[in-house]
Amino acid sequence: MKLARITASLVLALALAACGAGATSQVVPGKKVAFLLPDSTASRYENQDRPLFEAKLQSLCSDCTVLYRNANGDGAAQRQQADYVLGAGATVLVLDPVDASSAVAIAASASRRHVPVVAYDSMVMDAAAVKFYVGFDDAAIGALQGASLLAAMKASKPSVVMLNGDPSDREASVLKNAVHKALDGKVTVAKEFDTPASSSNDAQLEMAQALTALSGKLDGVYAANDDMASGAVAALKLAKLKTMPPVTGGDTELTAVQRIVAGDQYMTVYRPVRQEAEAAAQIAYDLVFGVPVGASVTGGQTVNNGAVDVPAVLVQPVAVTRRTLLATVVADGFWTRQEICTADYAAACRAAGLS
Repeated sequence: MKLARITASLVLALALAACGAGATSQVVPGKKVAFLLPDSTASRYENQDRPLFEAKLQSLCSDCTVLYRNANGDGAAQRQQADYVLGAGATVLVLDPVDASSAVAIAASASRRHVPVVAYDSMVMDAAAVKFYVGFDDAAIGALQGASLLAAMKASKPSVVMLNGDPSDREASVLKNAVHKALDGKVTVAKEFDTPASSSNDAQLEMAQALTALSGKLDGVYAANDDMASGAVAALKLAKLKTMPPVTGGDTELTAVQRIVAGDQYMTVYRPVRQEAEAAAQIAYDLVFGVPVGASVTGGQTVNNGAVDVPAVLVQPVAVTRRTLLATVVADGFWTRQEICTADYAAACRAAGLS
């Protein structure tokens, strides 16, 4: 979706006030924005989210400093990182939480210091201190996955295996509901699993169980994310099926893109991280300098986090298949041809027009 922007005159006024161009008496030096990300397992965080967020904030104000931390999947570590950046004077906290319990504690700590919280990429649940949410439209992601799977299958009433994400995860639940809305009545769900931690290993075991129960007869596989898709593909290959069924995914991980090039995975979901990171940086900047962030930015959208309806910027995802890789992932520089087309995938890349 097209993110709303503030007017040019307002941008100029803010730049003068924040960065001292001709108005040094109004400068508030050393404004600090905390940017806390959850892990380094997903390569996008270090390669995309962090540099894009920092570059956008720097373009708005050279005096603004980003206090960046990555929790490496440790909720307790993220709480400690939050305590540090708040103690170091962060005036806005942009938070992608590791888990629900640590996130609520972090939001409460920020609230006590009167520091607004912007939930980033994943909602901070049950926390009234969250002022804004910037993320992707999860329901749209599920709809894309379901529609893509339907388009890839040839049978009139295809049989599918569904590998949903962690049932305790809000995003996984939204995806599951959206995919069912797209598939129900059009397919036979032969086997369905809710996968704890949305892990590749568990997905592989589930896929193997389904293949045994179904004697290898199925038309498609819904996997909620690329990590689970990798487990499903591994099980399918071990079963040595004559024809690989289409497998969905999400997150546009490099290994998933390579599986798509090779024909092992049918699709993934591209989340334009630049739009997300830059929207979060803009909102953080506005909050730092007291600029009202209204419906012109969020489009009037909200996401309920269990405590309040949070004003939200929801970026629209894009389905990616072998035919659309060049126009999406490669064109945006999310992954380069060189990164995708390693020696193992050289022949597949030539066949796909990537090299």
